[in-house]
Amino acid sequence: MSEQIRVRFAPSPTGPFHIGGARSALFNWLLARKYKDGKLILRVEDTDRARSTKESEENIKEALKWLGLTWDEGIDVGGEYGPYRQTERLHLYQEFTDKLIAEDKAYYCYCTEAEIEAEREALRAENKMPIYQGHCRNLTAEQKEQYEAEGRKPVVRFRTPENQQVMFKDLVRGQMCFESNGIGDFVIVKADGMPVYNYAVVLDDALMKISHVIRAEEHLSNTPRQVVLFEALDLPVPIFGHISLILGKDHSKMSKRHGATSVDQYRKLGYLPEALVNFLALLGWAPQDEKEIFSAEELIEAFSMDRVAKNPAVFDIDKLNWINAHYIKQAKPEKITMLAIPHLVEKGYITGPLTDVEMAKLVSFVAVIQDHLSFAAQVVDFADIFFKDDVLVESDEAKETLLDETTPAVINLFKDKLKALEVVDAKNIKPIFKAITKELKVGGQKVYMPLRVALTGQMHGPDLVGLVEVLGRDKVIKRIEETMMRVK
Repeated sequence: MSEQIRVRFAPSPTGPFHIGGARSALFNWLLARKYKDGKLILRVEDTDRARSTKESEENIKEALKWLGLTWDEGIDVGGEYGPYRQTERLHLYQEFTDKLIAEDKAYYCYCTEAEIEAEREALRAENKMPIYQGHCRNLTAEQKEQYEAEGRKPVVRFRTPENQQVMFKDLVRGQMCFESNGIGDFVIVKADGMPVYNYAVVLDDALMKISHVIRAEEHLSNTPRQVVLFEALDLPVPIFGHISLILGKDHSKMSKRHGATSVDQYRKLGYLPEALVNFLALLGWAPQDEKEIFSAEELIEAFSMDRVAKNPAVFDIDKLNWINAHYIKQAKPEKITMLAIPHLVEKGYITGPLTDVEMAKLVSFVAVIQDHLSFAAQVVDFADIFFKDDVLVESDEAKETLLDETTPAVINLFKDKLKALEVVDAKNIKPIFKAITKELKVGGQKVYMPLRVALTGQMHGPDLVGLVEVLGRDKVIKRIEETMMRVK
């Protein structure tokens, strides 16, 4: 591709960074990184002063950094096309507004909100498109003076060309065509002088030399307005690509009932950034083969807009958990432990600073249960095994296992062999189980199951050898004896 790829991610800092925004940022990042001189620009669209906050902006930046989505120009980085917050660019917009008015491509509109709404209601009642009917399109100087004398503050409306087809190429949806008469004259500058989104974004994209606009499908209806503005200002129209909506597994709009909706929530739950990036890439984009696990480098190599689907993507939390579990298995236990500690503190398992010895034992325990985790917060589901000695036998079936006629002999022989070990480690513990089956002439199930239930209260769970090693000889024997006493 001869043209330099310049894409942008331009969030509005009005709330927590949504998972859908993260996917849009990722697709832009992948497209930029795919080309040697590709650039990703991070721009903040903060013209909604009532809802925009510095806290939200920081949340977005931190989430992007956590995901590993770096930007080449923009806030915190700078660049030759700044400033990169819309509220700091108002002086740049005014020049273009004056040009549009001077060329009669825009005009002042004095209609009040109440008048506009009444007009819309009347049109809806007649089953007509509720677009502005052009009352102020051709005001005389006297009419303007009268409105201003009444204290009306005008907005600026763009004079949309009539009877034209607005066409643009969409990388996801192909050639798109809209009728200009269905757009109407729309506001580009509000009465307080603040440019609206559809106006500011056009000027920012043009001035920052954005070549491709990759964004969510919800912006598709804005694109015809932006295209007519680009053309009216004799500015180059970028190539658009509108990626699909993200739906829940029930195919309704994604909401909290489908899982966490913000990136920060997943970070706090102990999901790994590389797993979330991997998962988000597969939301609406399909690789050429059946591969599902990708490193960031592999994603960059494989990604292309022509394999982005126009159909809605389904957010499957089970799929995310499967991908994250893959990455957790590969992670160092120390890393997963640090992610789990806040949750152990919250649940009261940890009440103060851990000594080096306590930390080492906790890390060893996490290593044992690591293969059973989908995300780090799930460590609390296994915490009783490590922190509590009063084992609660989980079911009648588990109790029956302890009451089996062979169980006392198994328990006693296990204790004897454990006490006889000079070094209590996995290498020495593992042969004990096989030796018991041989000496007592019982199946492995008759050995492993009662010992597991006596030690954990559960019939299924982490590697038993690893648990015995981590808990230590004295704790294991004490816990088994107390459990057996309670079920008699």
